Amino acid sequence: MLTFLQETLLAIKKDHKDLSTITFILPSKRAGGFLKNLLRTTATETYFAPKIISIEEFIEELSGLEIIDSTELLFKSYQAYLHTDAIQEKEDFETYASWATTLLADFNEIDRFLVDPKPFFNYLSNIQDINHWYVKDQKTELIENYLKFWNSLNEFYDRLKTSLLNESIGYQGMVYRKAVEDIEYYRNAHNSKIHIFIGFNALNKAEQHIFQELLELEHNKVYWDTDAYLYNDQQHSASVFLRNYHREWKYFQSHPLEIIADNFQKEKNIQIIEVQKNIGQAKYVGEILSEYTSEDLDNTAIVLADEQLLIPILYSLPKNITTVNITMGVGLKTFPTATFFELLLNFHLHSGQSHYYKDVLALLNHPTMQSLLTDARSVSEKINTQNLSNITVQNLVELLDDSKNGLVQLIFGDWANNSKIALKNCTELIYKLRDANSDNMVDRTVIHHLYAIFNRITALNERYSHLKTVRTVHSLFTDLILHTTLDFKGDAYSGLQIMGILETRVLDFKNVIVTSVNEGIIPAGKSNASFITFDLKQQFGLPQFSEKDAIYTYHFYHLLHRSQNIHLLYSNHSDGLNAGEKSRFILQLEIDKLPNHKIDKIVLSPEVTLSTSVLKTVAKTDSLMLRLREIAQKGFSPSALTSYIRNPLDFYFQKILRIKEFEEVEETVAANTLGTIVHDTLENFYKPLEGSFLSSEKLSDMKQHIDTEVRLQFKRTFKGGDFSKGKNLIVFEVAKRYITNFINFELGELKAGNKIKIISVEQNLKVEIQIPELDFPVHIGGKVDRVDEYNGQLRIVDYKTGRVEQGHLEIMDWEEISLDYKYSKVIQVLAYALMMNDKSPIDQAEAGIISFKNLNAGFLKFAEKLEVRGQKNSLVSQETLGLYLVELKKLIMEICDPTIPFIEKEV
Repeated sequence: MLTFLQETLLAIKKDHKDLSTITFILPSKRAGGFLKNLLRTTATETYFAPKIISIEEFIEELSGLEIIDSTELLFKSYQAYLHTDAIQEKEDFETYASWATTLLADFNEIDRFLVDPKPFFNYLSNIQDINHWYVKDQKTELIENYLKFWNSLNEFYDRLKTSLLNESIGYQGMVYRKAVEDIEYYRNAHNSKIHIFIGFNALNKAEQHIFQELLELEHNKVYWDTDAYLYNDQQHSASVFLRNYHREWKYFQSHPLEIIADNFQKEKNIQIIEVQKNIGQAKYVGEILSEYTSEDLDNTAIVLADEQLLIPILYSLPKNITTVNITMGVGLKTFPTATFFELLLNFHLHSGQSHYYKDVLALLNHPTMQSLLTDARSVSEKINTQNLSNITVQNLVELLDDSKNGLVQLIFGDWANNSKIALKNCTELIYKLRDANSDNMVDRTVIHHLYAIFNRITALNERYSHLKTVRTVHSLFTDLILHTTLDFKGDAYSGLQIMGILETRVLDFKNVIVTSVNEGIIPAGKSNASFITFDLKQQFGLPQFSEKDAIYTYHFYHLLHRSQNIHLLYSNHSDGLNAGEKSRFILQLEIDKLPNHKIDKIVLSPEVTLSTSVLKTVAKTDSLMLRLREIAQKGFSPSALTSYIRNPLDFYFQKILRIKEFEEVEETVAANTLGTIVHDTLENFYKPLEGSFLSSEKLSDMKQHIDTEVRLQFKRTFKGGDFSKGKNLIVFEVAKRYITNFINFELGELKAGNKIKIISVEQNLKVEIQIPELDFPVHIGGKVDRVDEYNGQLRIVDYKTGRVEQGHLEIMDWEEISLDYKYSKVIQVLAYALMMNDKSPIDQAEAGIISFKNLNAGFLKFAEKLEVRGQKNSLVSQETLGLYLVELKKLIMEICDPTIPFIEKEV
């Protein structure tokens, strides 16, 4: 297979014996590099190399201007903006930067297409007037200022152009326009010099003008990289630009098109592969490559339509890959150190005395922070433990030793929204990271690039007075790390090639693997990042969506011209705006299917295997039994027993392994925290009343102190949490309402003539359960919320802040209470009754729950009944406790039986 460059070089050598006199102009530096390598490998004798440059370098040479990057252009354009008299109300740099990038892109477009700026801006201003603010009556000051801005664009454009020309620099479009203005002078000065243009397709107006001017000299030529089949199809957009040039350019009236190959119709094996998600594409690419020989790999290219697939592709390369050339770099933004500084700058966008705990934890838990602050993780744990939802620098200093005070101030201290402080602190942190990562080459390289970025922003900060705030630094840093890459080193001309679509220009490969051939990626979706309306583009001959789609069409079909084995992969995964739709180019290949094209469609999906769900089982080892003995000695709590009934595995994790839920800052008061606050408040209110009867006076006095007491309990239980606003303030009021409602309920009981005597409040009890089958003592223990006498009837009361119904406390079959979790409330209240019975034998008592969410139901009593609708027996007697004790022993024996493992309960 002869590549386009090989064919072109053979054709050129027929006409020119001495190539050293020629200037070769190609679409990119990479294409020029391949041409230079081809000259080197095909040379049969020593000769001087010709001049090989990219079109952008050639344009800079023609114009005498240097193209500047977008960041420097933004600053220089702001200076021009400030000196534009027609714009009376000037915005600050941050506001300007939010819309100037789009406007500068439009300036670039009109210059590259040689649009006359004055009528263009007048037209644009009139459109803004008609579309947005056209009114018959008088216009407001806001409308007038808005329209004045659009009327001033021409002056702003001229001032920017003048200021850049004075420094011999310019943005790309401006340099193109200047090159067009100087092309006649250049042509006359170099009329004997040979210029050959190779591999171009879509040219802007400036390039077209330059090409035609130079082609008027007979010795200059242009070689197009296209295919006869695509060129001759008048409906095919892959060659729409070339057909237009052939029809419109004066040069082609007397000269043929150079090199129109006919390769697309030849035999091709095309695989269209539908894959789930991007990682699936990367893995399948690895499978394809694993079957290639080293010779195949030397003529293989992986083309990434979505360059974010680069890292997954690299991790998926098989072992037979020994040489890889990667034309794109890894974005600096993907490295943790870069994201740390982005996070840090974002943190300081909002200065204040205290910071939201999640913002602080995001920095403390970042991997890069571990290199700066070795005990960052322990600080995070302390923040969670102390429940600090709003954190000051002083809080952080107190959580660390004094030696870290300077570092804490550097990272978390007030930067006063000052760009100089921000840059100084970031640079100091770069130095510290450099010293901490001296052994890691990748980290050192990333840090070096970040240092260069901060140096550059610092230089801009010193040159331009409008770079004042942290927000500006953050914006510039984000933009720079987005466009900065770490390049790979490799042999550019041998081995497997991994490249983006634009880098394939002029190059040909026998085997091509293209990933992410999805609609919206290739071709890219429509972008509206422009102030130029559709009708304005039509009027002034600026490129529209159809022309931009035609450029993608050319690049896609160019990949297929000389290729023989083609793999086109696309993702079928729908996610957000990504519909998981294959590209229209694949559909076009399927519809046009040429006789020599063998097209296979493959749908890849993960293998689905049905397996029976096996419940997790934990055998009771000697060490586990030892732990059970400890628990039995200390006392099984009612909640521990009910957790076993709910799921034995939960009991194993919580009680045996003592695994607690991850402790984090309780930003909003949790349900269990609210319960603790209510219980503790009632304990403080009722504890002094033990042994005495309730009275209206005592209860009324309690009501006077509800706010103070609840506030005190909130501070104790909710720790550093803020309950002065938001949801927490609502929960605080709910807690007060619970207490108020309960005391009012008690007052209502007294008013109705009932007498209530408080026996004990929040009493810790423990009782031994005699189980002869076990060779170790067993206890149950817990805290009884309240024991009282209600009109002489002993009551054992458990408070619940959640909702409880009477049905939760009723049983018919005693054997079910140790089997079904719905009887958990029965197990709890009877456990308290059993403990009370050990302290003082019970004759007849009532045990139950007062539910704060179901307070109108009053005291919900445990009840036993023989039939569903039969009579209830609410009295707890010795017989009741005896029946309960039988089931309790059975439950404990099962827990402590070494032959019965902990088996996960099926949900």
